[in-house]
Amino acid sequence: MKKIYLFSVLALGLTFGKTNAQSKTNNKPNIVFIYTDDQRYDALSIVQKEQGLKARFPWFKTPNLDRLGNEGVRFRNAFVVNSLCSPSRSVLLTGKYNHLNGIANNHTNLKDTLETYPSLLRKNGYKTAFFGKWHMAKESGKRPGFDYSASFLGQGQYFDCPLEVNGVSQPTIGWVDDVTTNFALDYIKENKEKPFAVVLAFKSSHGPFQPAERNKTAYADVELTKSSSESLEAPYKNQIETKKKKNPTAPQNKSKSWTDNNDKMIRGYFGALKGVDENVGKILNLLDSLKLDKNTVVIFSSDNGYFLGEHGLGDKRAAYEESMRIPLLVRYPARFPKGKTIDKLVLNLDQAPSILDLAGVSAPKSYQGKSWVSLVENKPKDWRTSFLYEYFYEDGTTTPTIKAVRTETSKYIVYPGETEWSELYDLTKDPTESNNIVNKSGSAKVKEQLQQELSKLEKESGFVIPSYADERPLDKDGKYVRPQPLQPL
Repeated sequence: MKKIYLFSVLALGLTFGKTNAQSKTNNKPNIVFIYTDDQRYDALSIVQKEQGLKARFPWFKTPNLDRLGNEGVRFRNAFVVNSLCSPSRSVLLTGKYNHLNGIANNHTNLKDTLETYPSLLRKNGYKTAFFGKWHMAKESGKRPGFDYSASFLGQGQYFDCPLEVNGVSQPTIGWVDDVTTNFALDYIKENKEKPFAVVLAFKSSHGPFQPAERNKTAYADVELTKSSSESLEAPYKNQIETKKKKNPTAPQNKSKSWTDNNDKMIRGYFGALKGVDENVGKILNLLDSLKLDKNTVVIFSSDNGYFLGEHGLGDKRAAYEESMRIPLLVRYPARFPKGKTIDKLVLNLDQAPSILDLAGVSAPKSYQGKSWVSLVENKPKDWRTSFLYEYFYEDGTTTPTIKAVRTETSKYIVYPGETEWSELYDLTKDPTESNNIVNKSGSAKVKEQLQQELSKLEKESGFVIPSYADERPLDKDGKYVRPQPLQPL
């Protein structure tokens, strides 16, 4: 009898130990980080509904992304610190500003890989995988920090895009974001028993704006609304001459508005994002079917925003809201509330420390962002009320180097070497940034306060114009000059 009792205790101990170990493993949440390319903050139907009569794209529907927002947390004031693809993607990985992390343009490979969040997750028991658009110049090979990657070179292509699977090239058939989603779905199925961190980076909605065949005409008949600031012009527009223009804009018919000239592009932009929403739905449905939904953090965001005619602009780069501001949705049923909205300023700098925080991993001291988990759980400590935005002139483009400070109510933009281009906006009264008050009477005090805040943020972040940034065109004497305005194409 005594022997049986001892055996039972031993068996119970072994069973308890095994259960405890499994519980410890299962306590680590799975992480699925999904992000798009060039998706503006308001390119979500949950935001369009919120904007009501002011909505510019009320016909755009994103039911799966709305589901994420309704079942999780929506950050209504999420921003990037540099609105350009490679720089923003490097910030996501390194948690550091571009003036420190080695990437200031779209044609430099990432070298700062030791303390990226996937590398640290991998060291702490996670299976890590990357799918889709990496875009650090045309960097090749298995993506650093990830156990598995299926990615393409540079911008890739929308249809039949060759992928490098763990660095080995192979052909694919179909719309690229469908293809990379299928890779991600297979990986989740194969690794459902272990804590995993999956990154799914869509090509959409980057130009040339080619939706999947099923969505080609999705928005062919909707009525397009012009931006209220479309007739305004950024102060630098047609002032920066380039030695070689990599991306010339299409000829513009001066008798038409910006929106009319770009009608097809706008419809293609939203058609591509419709495919994104469909693929996010596939991920959510799989997590449901595998019963992984409750213990999986799903984060959805974008690498930067995009102009659709605001200030007469397309593309991004500039320090206006449509370029800087991005969607950010987070669902984590085991821990986070449903339907919560947060208005504090959060940055792409915050993604890496937040992901590590959720995984129970300490963020390196080199990280310059903060974990937004404290905001979700109502425990913020000295949360920011302003941030520094930077952009460095890139060869072949017409946007100059920019420094800006964005607070909860105002924005001050400066262009080094061009003091007369400075801009100041009261965002509470002028959310479309249509009234530059930098030289208006009564604005001197606010301007001085923001100048001081900008200097403080530069000092805190160690701001410099890095040596690896491109230079603005110089004259024959090697001095910066304002060239003659560009002639219309």
